[in-house]
Amino acid sequence: MGPATKLAFSVFLISCSSGAILGRSDTQKCVHYNYSPSSSSLPLVAEGQVNPSGVVTCTGEKDKRLHCFATWKNMSGVVQVVKQGCWLDDVNCYDRSECVEKKDGPEVFFCCCEGSLCNDKLFYVPDSSGHQQIPTTNKPVIWKPPVLTTSMYSLVPIMAVTVIILFSFWMYRHHKLAYPPVLVPTQDPGPLPPSPPLGQKSLQLLEIKARGRFGCVWKAQLLRENVAVKIFPIQDKQSWQNEYEIYSLNGMSHENLLQFIGAEKRGTNMEAELWLITAYHNKGSLTDYLKANVLSWSDLCLIAQSMSRGLAYLHEDIPGHKDGHKPAIAHRDFKSKNVLLKSDLSACIADFGLAFRFEAGKSPGYTHGQVGTRRYMAPEVLEGAINFQRDAFLRIDMYSLGLVLWELVSRCKAADGPVDEYLLPFEEEVGQHPSLEDMQDVVVHKKLRPILRECWQKHAGLTLLCETIEECWDHEAEARLSAGCVTERVVQMQRQTSITATDDIVTVVTMVTNMDYPPKESSL
Repeated sequence: MGPATKLAFSVFLISCSSGAILGRSDTQKCVHYNYSPSSSSLPLVAEGQVNPSGVVTCTGEKDKRLHCFATWKNMSGVVQVVKQGCWLDDVNCYDRSECVEKKDGPEVFFCCCEGSLCNDKLFYVPDSSGHQQIPTTNKPVIWKPPVLTTSMYSLVPIMAVTVIILFSFWMYRHHKLAYPPVLVPTQDPGPLPPSPPLGQKSLQLLEIKARGRFGCVWKAQLLRENVAVKIFPIQDKQSWQNEYEIYSLNGMSHENLLQFIGAEKRGTNMEAELWLITAYHNKGSLTDYLKANVLSWSDLCLIAQSMSRGLAYLHEDIPGHKDGHKPAIAHRDFKSKNVLLKSDLSACIADFGLAFRFEAGKSPGYTHGQVGTRRYMAPEVLEGAINFQRDAFLRIDMYSLGLVLWELVSRCKAADGPVDEYLLPFEEEVGQHPSLEDMQDVVVHKKLRPILRECWQKHAGLTLLCETIEECWDHEAEARLSAGCVTERVVQMQRQTSITATDDIVTVVTMVTNMDYPPKESSL
């Protein structure tokens, strides 16, 4: 099995190489020969196991050169040809008219050359001495190895392959599940604030929870705590770098912003991965939650209030923050997929890969304005007519907030009417994968917005929320509400519905107490 296995492996390699030939439009003839080892463990004795040699015509592309090749083995002083045929474009074969092996004592001899039938004669020249012609044979000489040698040749390759497989598996687990954390290097485009130190804590990836434009999100375990790990390929370094910088700004710790834990770089060169580690929230994104659940009025108010409060805090410039000056930040990709829900259904905003911060007293200058998710783009973004000022970018977020609030209302059961299946904004008009032209036609030219159902207007709180939504997605950016104003509106409608509910209860109680009951019977 030993020699047969090695010969089979050699034939396999040469066959793969021969199959990769990129020929030329001209042709070349080469001696062709294939040695076919026995499929049994017995010594090779039958002549029928050897393919007769012949001539093969090689063809290929004009810009590739054609060669002939041969491989053989020295079996106890007798030459055994393994394979002859066409060879791929190889610089080591250029301008060689004879097939010469120059390596000193190889286990399998190999030579290649250029010219018709140049592999008919084989030479082995390990030094500068003259050519020593090697006689060839169409019928390889059979060699019967000793039993001990056969056993060694049989077992050693199997053991080696087993060791390689086990080592590769261990390396994979070591890299993916228990790779010791490495602090992020502060490289271009400039020095970064230090990442919160993770020490040598074991970070273990458990399962993929979501895939996005810039990478995938894993549920992971850091010691005994569940965390989320967002993994970017090295090609998306800019997005990772921007999100890392935003998280590292002063004052980014807020209950309605996703909690940042740390950042790491795994691997080297083009195989490197860039990790962001954040808090993990089991309920997932608002999009996923709305697909599977309907909302009560109190659920809607909680999500709307906490979400708008988080966006208001993100937009706010706070010079006197306890952690230092917190700049105003525009999210620029606000959507229900980037809003996560905590266990109590309060919301926190995530994904700051496209976010932009505004330095106090400095003009933001020109930055690429047409970014984000097409479905949630404001009219001015779709038109490419953005005023590159801070307030203009914040108003773009407010348009998107209006669409997300509409998603909440569409899945609320408070109204006296049926609750529709979950749909993304404009899904009825443009489907699930709209082009930029589709969104321009619907939002800019036709000035359409998602439908506000008539039954929603019959609920006092939903009526006020629908008015708020319309003011958020107003076609004129200057007319849109601020995030802080939306938060106040949601608090107001909560109070209004609470008072209305209390009045209804008081009315019922009054009606009951004013009823004429029959007199009680005397106990005498």
